[in-house]
Amino acid sequence: MNLPLGLDPDELAVCVSCGLCLPHCPTYRVSLDERYSPRGRINLMRAVEEGTLTMDQEWFDSLDTCIQCLGCETACPSGVKYGSLISGTKTAMAQQRTPGHKLRAGLWVLKHPRLLVWGSRAMAVVQRLGLLSRNSSLWPKKIPLRRPKSTATATGEVVLFTGCVMDTWMPEVHRAAEKVLQASGTAVMLSGTATGCCGALHEHAGLTDQAQQRAQRVMDSLPGEHPILVDAAGCGAALKNYGHLLGTEQAQEFAERVFDVQEWLAKHPERLAKIPLKETQRPPVIVQDPCHLRHAQQCHEAVRVVLAPVAELVELDDEGLCCGAGGSFSLVHPELAQGVRERKMEAIARAGNHEVVSANPGCALHLGAAGAKVRHPLELLAEAIVDPQEPGT
Repeated sequence: MNLPLGLDPDELAVCVSCGLCLPHCPTYRVSLDERYSPRGRINLMRAVEEGTLTMDQEWFDSLDTCIQCLGCETACPSGVKYGSLISGTKTAMAQQRTPGHKLRAGLWVLKHPRLLVWGSRAMAVVQRLGLLSRNSSLWPKKIPLRRPKSTATATGEVVLFTGCVMDTWMPEVHRAAEKVLQASGTAVMLSGTATGCCGALHEHAGLTDQAQQRAQRVMDSLPGEHPILVDAAGCGAALKNYGHLLGTEQAQEFAERVFDVQEWLAKHPERLAKIPLKETQRPPVIVQDPCHLRHAQQCHEAVRVVLAPVAELVELDDEGLCCGAGGSFSLVHPELAQGVRERKMEAIARAGNHEVVSANPGCALHLGAAGAKVRHPLELLAEAIVDPQEPGT
């Protein structure tokens, strides 16, 4: 039987429409519209597969506005594989309707590292001339004109995955990761531009063929058995998903080498204990869990383990609800993304409006554009490391 979406009927049947997912769905919380809920979207998928509904504009709108945060999957008592269902649906949607030209242009640039670097430098100049709108998702992030020098070596015990946008717009996070790992006695080498983009945003847009091509290139460029550490939660989730994306033994073995950098440090407490830390403790910081860390990788507690020695950690009271960034979601659906973000900003205000730590660049940019001061957890840890050249150390 030729199904329009190619979904597994058994996976669709697992959903019993109990509604326990609704409080954990950011788009439903904003809209209170069943079409923008996991339960509603699964019903729409099922109706198309059964031939009782056509893929009209309203159907596309309902499915396209899913942020893919997977909060519903974590909350579901029946074990619905929503991530698999929405991923397959997005692939079918992209085959029916090509994503917008702006998104396609952006994804094309990600596959060309040199073009990304030069384009970002041009944006940095425009930003410094005051020509970048305050409504831009990049505000107030200052795009660097030059990347700070790396202290990584050509050989090492671990590979730090540098990716594409993170390496160009937030290289300071990579430098912080290098400093922390080296202070733990770990020799670091970089994946570099030969590896490039992981394909996360391509898969998120339903461009599965392009995502698979990126995945194969990444794997081919990083042979061997070294652990691959990632400081961007979205990239880490994508790399860990290569086994499912490609369906090969090689891809599964590669995925098993991938760790979020905080996850890896938490798994090696003996290395974490080697890091020489200053005795003075920072002011309290709010921990914001990226969905790709909390729901996709399920290793968000590692951030708390790593930061506990250097700062008082403040938890949000929204049970990890998505911030609305969602890869390219905030660019494609800005109004809905802003509505979701408002709830996160309200939670931050209730927590005391302290500095926020987030282990994903998309979250940092999205929340920063709304006025939050957001840092990467490893930046805080790196700043707390004792400098042997400082007097009295």
